Amino acid sequence: MLIQVGYELVFNCRQMTPMILMVNVHYSRASDIVRPDCLTTDPETPITAYRDGFGNWCSRIVAPIGRIRLKSTGVVRDSAKPDVLAPFAEQHALQDLPEETLVFLLGSRYCETDLLSEVAWSRFGQSTPGWSRVQAICDFVHNHIAFDYQKARSTRTAWEAFNERMGVCRDYAHLAIALCRCMNIPARYCTGYLGDMGTLPPYGVMDFAAWFEVYLGGNWHTFDARNNVPRIGRVLIARGRDAADVAIATTFGQNTLESFKVWTDEIAESALQLR
Repeated sequence: MLIQVGYELVFNCRQMTPMILMVNVHYSRASDIVRPDCLTTDPETPITAYRDGFGNWCSRIVAPIGRIRLKSTGVVRDSAKPDVLAPFAEQHALQDLPEETLVFLLGSRYCETDLLSEVAWSRFGQSTPGWSRVQAICDFVHNHIAFDYQKARSTRTAWEAFNERMGVCRDYAHLAIALCRCMNIPARYCTGYLGDMGTLPPYGVMDFAAWFEVYLGGNWHTFDARNNVPRIGRVLIARGRDAADVAIATTFGQNTLESFKVWTDEIAESALQLR
């Protein structure tokens, strides 16, 4: 199937404001891109780009004083298959983990493994290592946190989400990631597009989504503690240790986000041909 993805962000800047933007479809989906999701700015502003330490594509601009609109629309071809399940994927012994996975065992800005270690081992220490343990963590997080978009907070950490028992998709991901790391399972944060394809109404407000991946059985596997069911149509933008590594926009100066829109919709092949 074809998925049209995109966003429109409108900032009002009090002074010239450098920004780092992480808004492009991830390079791992390069072969699926039917129409590139090129970043455009209004007013027109020079853009430079680089890859960060996690391989994510980042764009740099210096926003002028006043209002600036950042926008993109792309089309991605997707298999329309749900997230892959691998229930027999085994947990690696620590000494057998590849070096590149070890950073995803450590505590990070939003995932306080030191504070959650006792909670994790008391709840999941007797669970079966591997896929079953990660699923048990997802089941717990899914039931423990109440989704409340109105109470979203950009500073909420995994420890705070555990205690406050509320949050949005990033809070589900942070808590599940922290618990997995406490159980010696490498876990990394993912952000991207996730539409309502294959689900029943009512539909929520469209936003960028958060989920996570764990390293089991020699591969990275997708888990989603917020939805806790396999979903179709995930389009990855970036991966990192937690949300601090994959912020959609990091700004360096006083500004106001005046408008924020995200879309991800299935479109027909014929619709693409007509454009």
